Amino acid sequence: MKRIFLFLLVISLISCDYFDKKKVYSEDILDEELQTFNWKDVDEYPSFKSCETTLGKENKKICFENTLRRIINTNLAKHQIIVSEDINDTIQLKITIDNKGDFVINEIVCDENTRIQIPELDSLLRQSLEALPKIHPAIKRSQQVNTQFVLPVIIKID
Repeated sequence: MKRIFLFLLVISLISCDYFDKKKVYSEDILDEELQTFNWKDVDEYPSFKSCETTLGKENKKICFENTLRRIINTNLAKHQIIVSEDINDTIQLKITIDNKGDFVINEIVCDENTRIQIPELDSLLRQSLEALPKIHPAIKRSQQVNTQFVLPVIIKID
């Protein structure tokens, strides 16, 4: 009986991978982490100071987008835009906010009829967003990061 126990003990020690040490490289850990990382989502969306008291990630996003729309609408209302046909279009503003909070309109997508009716629309939209209040950039894992998103803006002129 002692021999069987001793034999099993020796076999288990010899075949056990417990004593094998594997070296773990930080690059391997980083690569593994980056593969599981969701790059399309941020921990906190960009925000204005007026949205900081808003609770919840989604509510802060809505506050930020509504503030942008309100600024655009206020500035566009200062201009007298005359059209020959009624316009009811949803314009897509493709926007980037960098990790310093700088705001850039990358592209303005709208209906061709809207462009014909309001040829100065691009410049009016860009002017309306020149004097934005300070933007706090998006946060991902405690780091300020660049974000890109599309802001739909409804243009309705009767």
